[in-house]
Formats: sequence, C-alpha cells, structure tokens
Amino acid sequence: MELIGGLAVQGVQMALVLLLAPGLTGLVRTFKARLLRRRGPPVLQPYRDLARLLRKEVVLAENASWLFRVAPYLIFAATWVAAALVPTFASGLLFSWTADLIVIVALLASARFFLALAGMDVGTGFGGIGASREMMISSLAEPAMLLIIFTIALVAGSTRLATVSAYLASDEVGLRVSLGLALIALVIVAIAENARVPVDNPATHLELTMVHEAMVLEYSGRHLAMIELAASLKLLLFVALIASVFLPFGLADAGSEPLAWLQGLALFVAKLVAAAALLALFETSIAKMRVFRVPQFLGAALMLGLLGTLLLFVSRSL
Repeated sequence: MELIGGLAVQGVQMALVLLLAPGLTGLVRTFKARLLRRRGPPVLQPYRDLARLLRKEVVLAENASWLFRVAPYLIFAATWVAAALVPTFASGLLFSWTADLIVIVALLASARFFLALAGMDVGTGFGGIGASREMMISSLAEPAMLLIIFTIALVAGSTRLATVSAYLASDEVGLRVSLGLALIALVIVAIAENARVPVDNPATHLELTMVHEAMVLEYSGRHLAMIELAASLKLLLFVALIASVFLPFGLADAGSEPLAWLQGLALFVAKLVAAAALLALFETSIAKMRVFRVPQFLGAALMLGLLGTLLLFVSRSL
C-alpha cells in the first residue's frame, strides 16, 4: 500500500505541472495586458489554443524527415519529466532520488538539442537562424546554470533537490551573499532559457528578432501543441526551481497528511501567481535588447555564478 500511495502522489505531481503550465502562461499574458491597460486574452486562452491545435490536421513539408516528426514528442517528454522532478507541493516523493539538478539541466539540454535539429531539418532560413541563436544562448546559459548548481551544492552539500530544499529551509543557512548572487544569476538564466523579454519577445513574429518562434514556424497541429506545451512546462519548471531552492517554505514531506499537501499546493499556486505578476511587470518595464547584446546579458549570469562559487571557496579557506 505504501508503494501504491507513493506512486499516486508522484502521479499527482506529474499531472499537476501538466495542468498548471498553460495557466501560468495565461497569467503572464493577462498581467501584461492589465499593466498596458488592455483587456487582453483570458487566463484560460492557452488551454483553448492547445485544444484547437490538437484538433487540427498536421501539415508537413515534403522534405521533412522522421526527426522532424518525432522531435515534438521527445521535446515534450524531456521537458515534462524535468518539470515533474522539481518539488512543487511536496518534497521527498517516490522518484525524488532522481530529482538531481544536473539531471534536470541534462534533460533541458536534450530538449534544446532536438528542437534545434528540428528547426534545421526542413532547411528553411528562419529555422537555421533560430537554431543558431538558440545554440548561442545555450552556450552561455548552460555554464552559468552549472556554476549556480555548484554554488548551491557547496552550501547544501548535495545536488538533490529534496536535500537542497530541506537544508535551505532550516535555520542553519542564514543570509549568504553567494546564494543571493546565485538567485540573480538563476533569474537571468530563466529569462534567457524561456525566450522572454529582453532576450526574445514571445508575442512577436518578426523574422529578424525571433529565436524560439523561428524554429517552430513549420510545425502545425498536434506537433505544434506539443512544442507549445513544452514551452509552458519549461517556464513552470524554472519558477518551481526558484521556489523550491530559494523559497522552500510550505513544502510538505512525503509522509505528511493530505491537509499538509493541500496547504503546500495552495502555497505553490500563490508562488506561481506572484512569479507571473513579477515577470509581467519586468517585461513591461524593459525593452527587448539586440541579439548581439544577449551574450553580455548571459555573461553577467556567468560571472555572478562564478563569484558565488569563489566566495564559498574563499570563506571556507579562511
């Protein structure tokens, strides 16, 4: 019975991220529209868009290979697994032993790899431009993410998210400059990884500025639905990652009562709403930067992660 209960809770976790991801995207759009004094789309519009795309017929280019057809499912599966491993309402679930920060980075890198290959597969100019820009961004975002992980691992003594959340929620941590630098760097990486303003504007379709949209222009129907849902899952993943590492309050233990799980779920939804409001405020108060300035933006995250790691080494050697 204990195994069945653990599997059920883990299944709830996987279903939860899948159900809440489009809602988070809708919240960001709604908040941005309100800040710009526009009515904007309803919060449930991403769900309707996904349902509409699933009903549409798939149109494929004549020279599309098997990789172009398989890539959306691989991207969705890798992103969904990575998002399901991050603690949301409870920590220490049945598969928490696999919830390692390095594993999550590897899964996201795999999804990015297949997305870039799919963008170049058909041979269009836009797909090649988007893929090259995506690889340029990842070449700086992934090292910065690894340095952030090293900083967190040096503080918590582990890269497992359950251990990190439990340690950072205790009173042993206190205020650390290195963790503050890691938080700022992680926010910068999250903005770049999700192709948000100022790195990219998800609401535009200008060919000269697109990164993510340029790689998926040839997709339609259920294939496009899988990619759009994976993009929403990726945004929720980074919000949940920031919340579980730097704001771990409210996380219930695996053996807690159902009431504790409900409280953890309510707090997690509140964190999502707050993150959507902050992201919308940030995107409406800043302009999109030129593509050639993106390396400087991500270079700041790389330096912050490096400074956080060096500060920990220096403080331990004194």
